Order: sequence, then structure tokens, then C-alpha cells
Amino acid sequence: MKGEQGMVEFQLLGTLEVRAGGRPVALGHARQQCVLAALLLDVGRPVPAYRLLHRVWGDRVPHRGRDTLYAYLSRLRRGLEPHGVRLVRRSGGYVIDLGEATVDLHRFRHLIARAREDADDRSALPLFEEALGLWQGEPLAGLDSPWLHTVREQLRDEQWAAELDRTDALLRTGRHSECLPALSARAERHPLDERVAGQFMLALYRAGRAADALAHYQHVRGWLAEELGVDPGAPLQQLHQQILTADTALTLAKPEPAPRTGAPAPVPRQLPGRPRWFTGRERQLAELTKALGSTREPGGTVVISAIGGSGGMGKTWLVLQWAHHNLERFPDGQLYVDLRGFDPSGKPVALAAAVRGFLDALGVDSGSVPVEVQAQLGLYRSLLEGKRMLVVLDNAVDAEQAAALLPGSATCTVLVTSRRRLAGLTSAHGARMLTLDVLTDTEARELMCRHLGEDRVAAEPEAVAALLEHCAGLPLAISVVAARAAAHPDFPLAVLAEELRDESARLDALDAGDLTASVRAAFTVSYRALTAGAAEVFRLVGLAPGPEIGQAAIASLVACPATVLRAALRELENAHLVRQPEPGRYRLHDLVRLYAVEQAKTEMADGGAEALLRVVDFYLHTAYTAAQRLDPHRDEIRLVAARPGVTPLTLADHDAALAWFTVEHPALLSTIDLAVRTRHDAHAWQLAWALETFFDYRGHWHDWTASQHIALDAAQRLDNVSWKAAAHRSLGNVYTQIGRLDKGHTHFRHALDLYDNLGDRDSQAHTHRGLGWVCNQQGRQRDALDHATQALTLYRQTGHQAGQAKALNNVGWLNIALGDHRAALDYCAQAVALNQAIGDRHGEAGAWDSLGYAHHHLTEYTDALDCYQRALELDRSFGDRYGETEILHHLGDTHLAVADPQAARRAWRHALEIADEIGHPATTELRGKLSDLLHAPPADNLRSETTSY
Repeated sequence: MKGEQGMVEFQLLGTLEVRAGGRPVALGHARQQCVLAALLLDVGRPVPAYRLLHRVWGDRVPHRGRDTLYAYLSRLRRGLEPHGVRLVRRSGGYVIDLGEATVDLHRFRHLIARAREDADDRSALPLFEEALGLWQGEPLAGLDSPWLHTVREQLRDEQWAAELDRTDALLRTGRHSECLPALSARAERHPLDERVAGQFMLALYRAGRAADALAHYQHVRGWLAEELGVDPGAPLQQLHQQILTADTALTLAKPEPAPRTGAPAPVPRQLPGRPRWFTGRERQLAELTKALGSTREPGGTVVISAIGGSGGMGKTWLVLQWAHHNLERFPDGQLYVDLRGFDPSGKPVALAAAVRGFLDALGVDSGSVPVEVQAQLGLYRSLLEGKRMLVVLDNAVDAEQAAALLPGSATCTVLVTSRRRLAGLTSAHGARMLTLDVLTDTEARELMCRHLGEDRVAAEPEAVAALLEHCAGLPLAISVVAARAAAHPDFPLAVLAEELRDESARLDALDAGDLTASVRAAFTVSYRALTAGAAEVFRLVGLAPGPEIGQAAIASLVACPATVLRAALRELENAHLVRQPEPGRYRLHDLVRLYAVEQAKTEMADGGAEALLRVVDFYLHTAYTAAQRLDPHRDEIRLVAARPGVTPLTLADHDAALAWFTVEHPALLSTIDLAVRTRHDAHAWQLAWALETFFDYRGHWHDWTASQHIALDAAQRLDNVSWKAAAHRSLGNVYTQIGRLDKGHTHFRHALDLYDNLGDRDSQAHTHRGLGWVCNQQGRQRDALDHATQALTLYRQTGHQAGQAKALNNVGWLNIALGDHRAALDYCAQAVALNQAIGDRHGEAGAWDSLGYAHHHLTEYTDALDCYQRALELDRSFGDRYGETEILHHLGDTHLAVADPQAARRAWRHALEIADEIGHPATTELRGKLSDLLHAPPADNLRSETTSY
């Protein structure tokens, strides 16, 4: 029927859908859809409320069930009426007032009835074809109730009977060759169905394969005897006898010729049904459509899209969903073959079998099929010439297997799926590559809802969130979880979520009981196809710390030549077992990583322990080099020796070091944890030491605190007093940075006591500087100056120039706090000069900031602005975010002092942006200053400086 927006169609033979003008109509949640299905099955006839209640809920009608039913009916009415569909109440119940032709089920039944009544098989066959073409998968997929389960079984029986009737008609018209592929598969799936056996035997006999027909009879006879203890029925025994005697009654008097020039060729419709649970992938569907529309010029080449992705990513679903939505583009038919390139139970389909299946579908009589495979391919391409056909090559093992089956006509479209990256199709045939990644969070939740229903998902939001997190966006994993949940509809989802929480058993939980519904099985097929070298790299990369790993780290992990490693990584990437999100960086899907770890523990004698120690050495020695580039004047430590095969990076300069730390930050944290787990405490302590400067520059206070507590524990286990003291001093620094002054002071005191016992004067001086800093923050400027002065004295005694420069700056700063600004200028100027002499840019930036602060308090604002600008330029050159915040804060104060509130606002705003980002303790003060500035009266002497911060 036609509504306001065009033709309205109802689909029951698949996922329940209503489409108006080709666009889907929202139907609400699964229970409400059950109500619609219950009405559509009796379309045009009233259904009483009590019957609707029974059909939707069975014996479990909820409390106030009628009220709930009326609410569903009201919502359905509001959703359907804008499209011209009336849901009305009559004396006998509720009825959807429209004709049966709008519902696919009723059209199916009408077409089948006409086909069976037609005495001419040639005119009946198109009716059978049209009727069976309405089926898009399991009827009423996704909906469930006891009544619907019974209906679904009845509908499957109707479909089965129609398929067998169609086959009888095909056999009567002499199209036995066309029937053979489907009959062979059908006979294997239904070995006890004597009608199927008879059809298969007759088709074999008429194709000149009498021996095969007789052998199949004996096979069926054996099955019946073993399973049921009976002999074949009279019709099958009679057929067997007729074949033995070559009865002429089995020979068609006037067999229909195979489709040739002048005779209409059959239109193949080989696509499997539309995937019932498909969701999302809008961008990828649009890309396929765009690829089809981009090369339709005369003389163009065949359009090929190669869809790649790891096992369980939904490649076949995507292809079938797109194909079924675009059937009108291919009026000459659709060919489909599962090439079984990664079938865990068998070998890939041979080229001869694949092309022969296509020729059978295209209506080529067996007697007309050439003997040689290449000749068969030529005939196949000839038959497709000029046809607007879709060819789906599913699960190709490689580009060579797919290329052999490409048509030659530019009017055809080919979709290829594979777990490998089919680069050969791109280079030789211009294929468009499309790689599937995991589902988005929204798509993943929608897929779960399609399986389990909105009600069940909404009832346990926390459990669903945990399940989706553990599935990590892999469609197969979500489907397996949903299948297990559907098998126990009364079990809480939280039980399954708890089972998946354990990483060591997660892949066991993601198994629904057969090879096609097991995440581990999907990965195993791809893994077994790897070469030995690539398999080893895969196992070890799975063990590596961090969410991703760089190629340089993998080189030390695997300890193999660069050329060998690059080849192995290319193989893994082509197999979609690793991803390369950016050049030289590799990542595994969370579930793929669990599988890799399983294989490492199973197949490697030491479980990969030696390789992990090599990667820890790589990160430690590279981090130490990077730390020296960030702060060349920091006291050195002696590292543990690197193992053979470890090749640390030699980072060129400060910028390269900062970039490396930024990229490897997550992996470095994981490496510290790994070192602790494997009881390599020296590595853990030294890694924490190497990360201090980076954490300080970037404001990673939490990571700094956590890593130094790990370092302190490691030092205590090693009973290394110097390392314990260093960890306490580092914790004093970070706690003071974040404003936890009492904890900072305590850790500094612990460090100083330990250094006093060791007699380590340089470290004593470092710790006095820290104590001076925390005392100043506590408002104890005199105590702070005493500590800073002691530090300066100790540095001068040991000749530690970098320490002297820092101590001079500290003494100058504290003199400002105590009001002696002229003395502060002298100390800070000395600090600037000494830092310049030794080349310590970080120390120089701090000294310029202090010098500017002294000039500010002497009202020498021009000098102060000049000092701050110098400090800011230096600080930005090495990326110290904490220092930049301090300098901008002071700079804003001076701008305001010279009556330039606009420049002050810019400086403070930028300072606040950084402070918010890194958690600087000055955020409250900066917000207060900006607020005061906003509410202050306009100044008479505002200037419009253009300085950028």
C-alpha cells in the first residue's frame, strides 16, 4: 500500500522490518515488535487482546499486562499512521487494516499457491523464484516467545516444502545441472530426507552420473538402517530400480536445452540471506557505494572492493548487508562463493570447484562445460560479458585465489573478503581496499541490543558495559556473548560479565560451542597460516608491555635482523593480526593479545621470559639516554648491563628525547610494572629515576608519585640506602609540586637523614634545596633561606656547578620573599651567568624568571618584562609545562602593574589552560585573578599590545 511517503512494505521473512518509501520505520523494542508480528501474521483479521497477550508473553504475562499491551499498541499506531497504515480496534479485536500483498509472508504464500496450481512448470518456476527470493534469513529473527518459536518452525517447514517443489519443477524441465550444487549440499545436510535423496539421485542420473546416483542410494540406505532401523520407502526403492535398469521413463522426452544464444539464461541469486544482527558500519557501507559509482565510464575496469580485517570482524556481514540493499543495481544476478581460505575444518576451495559452481548457476549444461579449467574460466567470463552482475568472493586465502575468478567485464562488480590484505588486487586490478576495525561503542551496544533486546540490556547497564569492554568492539565476541546469554535467558548478565573479567580465562568464555562461534578458533585459523618467523614475532609482541610498541622495541624483544623483522611485521599486518596506527608503531586488539600470550606460554620453553627482559633493557637504556638529553646536568647513575641482542635508541637531542618519552609514556609505565612482577628491582628503580624529568616537565604528577613509590619499595627490597634516599627525595619533590607540603617535607627529611649517614654531600645539597623549597611554600622563608644557603655551601665545597647555579637562584628568590630585592638581583644575576656558562638552559630559564620577579618588586617593570620573555622563550624550547605556568603567572602580574590588563588577561588565561591540563596548584589563584580583572573598572590607559602567549 502507499502512504504519505510512498509504498509501505512489511518484512517477516527475516528481521522484522517496516519500510516506507524504501526507508526503515522505527518499531520500538523487541517486545513491542512481537505485538506487531502477532498482528501481521493475521493481517486484515482481528486478533483479540487475550490472544495477543498469549502470543507475546505466553504463560508469563506481566502484572498489568493488558495496560502494557495497550501502551504498545498505542505506540505502534502513532508510528504507523504517518505512513498510511491504520491499526484499529474492532469487535473481534485489533487489526492492521491493509492488504496481504504488503506483507512478505502473505505474498510468499500466495505466490507458492499459484506456482503449485500452474500446470506448466516453465511458468511456475518464476513464481517459485520470486517467492523464495522474499526470504532474507531466519523468519522473525531476534524476536522470541513460545508462540513465535512455534510459528518460526512452521514457516521454516513452508520454506523447505517450497524449495523442494521448486526443485521438482526444475528437474521436470530438464535443468538438472543447475540443481546439482544445491542438491549435493542439501543431501549432505539432510541425509535422512528421502525426497531430497530422490531428487539428488535423479539429477545425478540425468547428468550422466548413474554410478554416483546408485552410490548415494546405498549411502542413504545405510543411514536409515543405522539411525532408524528401517529401509528406504517404496518411491526411493522404485527410483533405485529404475536407475539400475536405465528405465526410459527417467529420460525426459524433450529435455530443455541449456541456456545458450537465443534462450533466456537463468538469473543466478546465490547470495546467502541478509545478516540478521547486522548493525552500524554506515561509513563503510557508504564507501562501497561510492566505489561502485566512481568507475562506470565506458571502457572502465571492473569495480573491485577488497574488504579485509581480522577473524570475527564482520567482513562477510558487511558485504551481504550492502549487497542486499543494492540488489536493484544488479538485475542480471548475483554470484557467491565461500572460498574457505581460512576454514578451520578444511582446505580452501579449489579453483575448478569454484568456477564450476558459477557455470552451473549460470545455467550451463554439464555436457557443454569444457574439460580444462582455463577454458571453463573463459566461458565464465564470456557469459558475464556486458552483464550487470555482482560477484562475491568470500574468505579468499590470498589475492591469487581471488584474481583467478575475476570477470573481465567492466559492467560487473566484485566484492572480495579476506583475513589477509590483498595488495595484489590493488596493484594489478585497481581494487579499492577497505579494512574493517572494531565497532564503535554505540555500534557495539546496538549489536548487543539486537541480540538480547533493549529490555534485558537496559536492566543491567553495569554488566552490559563490562561485557562490551571485555569484547573490545569485536563483532564475533559480542555475538558469542549474546548467544551464551540467550541460552540462559533467566541468568543475570552480571554472571557472564564476572566470568569474562578473568583475562586468563576470557577466551574460554568467548566460545559458544562450535568453530564458527569461538573467538579463539577464529584467531587460530589466522595464526596457523603464519610462517614460523612471523608466528614468533606475534607471540612476543603479545607479551610486550604497553598498549602498543615501536619497531625499535620489537627489534630488541625479538633479537633478529631488521630485514627479517620488517618482513614478519608486514606478514602480521597483512593477516590483520597487528595494526600499524602510525608509521613504525604496532598494536594488537585486546583479545588478539590474549590469544598471543596463550600461544607464547604454550609454545615457548620459557614463556618468552628472556625476550621480555630484553625489551625491559631496551626501554631502560633508551629512557636513560632520553633523560640525559632532557637534563644534561643531572647527576648520572650506573645502569645495569643490557643483554645481548638489545639495541637501544641513540636519541639525537632534547626534542627527540621529549618526543620519544611522550610516545612511549604508557609503555614505560607498563615496563616498570613488568620489572617488578619479574623481580627485577634494579630495573624498576632505574626506570623510575629516568622518568623523573619528563614527568616534571609534563606535569604527570600521579605517574611520578606512583613510579617513585615503586622505586622506594624496590630499593628497600634491595637494601640499597642510596637508592632509598633518592626515592624519598624524588617523592619530596613531587609532593611539594602538587601542594601536599607536609608529605613533601617528611620525604625530604628522610632523604637528608639517609644522605647524612652516607656522607654524600652533593645529594645532601640537593635535599637542602628541596627542603628550602617546601619551607618557602609553607611560609617559613627564614628556614627556607637557611636550607638554600647550606645547599650553596655544600655545592661550592664539591665543585658542583649546576647545583651552585640552582642554589644561587634559590637564595635570590628567598631574598625577594624576605624583602631584600637588591641582594636578590645579585644572586639571580650570578645564577643566570653560571647557567649560561655551563649551558644549562633549564636552570637559566628559572634564573631569568627569578630575576624578573626581583625587578618587578623593585618596580623596574620594563626589566622584569624583558627577563620573563627570556625565561619564556627558553622554557618553551624544552617543554617544561610547570615552569611555563609559573613564568606566565608572573608575567601577567607585571603587565597588570604597568596598567595593561589585556596583556595580563592573555598571560593568565594561557597559564590557567596549562595549569588545568597538568594539575598545577596555582589554578585557584589564577581563576581568582582573572575574575577580579573581569569585574574591575576599565583603566584609563589601556594599551593594545599584540604579544602572543
